Amino acid sequence: MKDDSRPPVTHHRPDAAARGSGAPSTDACGAEPPSVTRHRPDAAARGSGAPSTDACGAEPASVTHRAAAREDGVSPPTGRRITVVGIGADGWPGLPERLRALVLAADTVLGGRRHLAMLPDRPRQRRLAWPSPLREGLPPLLASLDAASADPASADSASPDGPSTVALASGDPLVSGIATTLIDLLGADAVRVEPAVSSVALARARMGWPAERCAVVGLVGRDPRLLLRQLAPGHRVLVLSSDGATPAAVAALLVGAGYGASRMTVLGDLGADSESRLETTADHWLASPPGTVPPLHVLALELLGPPGHGLVAGLPDDAFEHDGQLTKRDLRASALARLAPSPGQHLWDVGAGAGSVGIEWMRAHPSCTATAVEAHPERAARIGRNAGRLGVPGLDVVTGRAPDALAGLPAPDAVFVGGGATRPGVLDACLGALRPGGRIVVHGVTLETEHLLADAHRRHGGELTRIAVETTAPIGGFTGWTPARTVTQWCLAVLP
Repeated sequence: MKDDSRPPVTHHRPDAAARGSGAPSTDACGAEPPSVTRHRPDAAARGSGAPSTDACGAEPASVTHRAAAREDGVSPPTGRRITVVGIGADGWPGLPERLRALVLAADTVLGGRRHLAMLPDRPRQRRLAWPSPLREGLPPLLASLDAASADPASADSASPDGPSTVALASGDPLVSGIATTLIDLLGADAVRVEPAVSSVALARARMGWPAERCAVVGLVGRDPRLLLRQLAPGHRVLVLSSDGATPAAVAALLVGAGYGASRMTVLGDLGADSESRLETTADHWLASPPGTVPPLHVLALELLGPPGHGLVAGLPDDAFEHDGQLTKRDLRASALARLAPSPGQHLWDVGAGAGSVGIEWMRAHPSCTATAVEAHPERAARIGRNAGRLGVPGLDVVTGRAPDALAGLPAPDAVFVGGGATRPGVLDACLGALRPGGRIVVHGVTLETEHLLADAHRRHGGELTRIAVETTAPIGGFTGWTPARTVTQWCLAVLP
């Protein structure tokens, strides 16, 4: 359990005010804003090289964005609707005639270089490759389309609706594809999607796995440790790989977690004449890696190993690396039951200690996000390691002391205060930042914090509880009960 007070430190998160208050902590491609200082688990554990993109050059969304958010300030191109056309492994010849005519009639075609190279020549059609990095480069690229269409000399469309734009993608553009990013930027009304059969559907067909009996994890340009959240014996997972190096990284993670006997099937170039299949185990992959791996593939996993941690709140305390500053298992389960993690929602874990509450919040659903605020640099680094090992490497860790470190953070749907509640302004800042319908849970073990929470209960209402936990311990040759410190818990749900 975490203490209520922290010794002062001089290390603070720089440029706290630089973040917009309503924006998610990562963009739709999983990229981090350059102004945010975060601690992450060891970068080398993610695999070498820069984050890569899928076959269409698109990076997948790593968080669920609120429908109204347009963080990049991009407006839909004037008079323009972007149509995203999915292309299967059979390429241009496999497109229906209707879609081939649509692509050739467009004024502008966007896509990865591989897809653009498939197209037959078409005079005066603009063909633009996706920028790199994608998310940062898309707004100016889309703005350039408006600039070109505003020039009468560049007009080459007889359409009464104005110039047309087509974007090319692989398979289903809404499965870790460019359509997700475009909708995040422009809104659903400005993007029309014409999907092909997705690589996920093809992989399920090849493996004979029903959709409801397997999970899908996208690792395109993302940390492979996301897979660790899925560990459970008998579980089936389809991994959307970044490139040919992904299976080796996955095998190393599985072996390290005691899942070396898991079956790995590499399904290469699905739907193409060059389609291939390679079956092995994680142990064998590391001992005798194959010579070549198709860069375009889906990795099917049949997991075999020890029981996993599960997704219900209340992981064992020894699942976390800590120095004693940890919200213990029973108290953590009580807090998370009241914080009520919900898809797409964001948590502040203030005075995070080992980061256990924020980590379990994110494990509840892949689209849950969290920011852990911790004043001690050593503990902040430890939180990052815990998050990576438990399958939620996207946890944001801010090194700083509340309430100053809270300035500019994404507005929370829930707040947990495990330490530092008595610091002036902390409780008011947390209450003031909550979104409508938000929840706050505060723990305290000292008389001073208990007095503060009793006053908060008197002023705001909510639920005030004292929790006493006893565990067995040896007493000589016998066994007796050992009480932990009693914790006062205040929780409040803000009306929507």
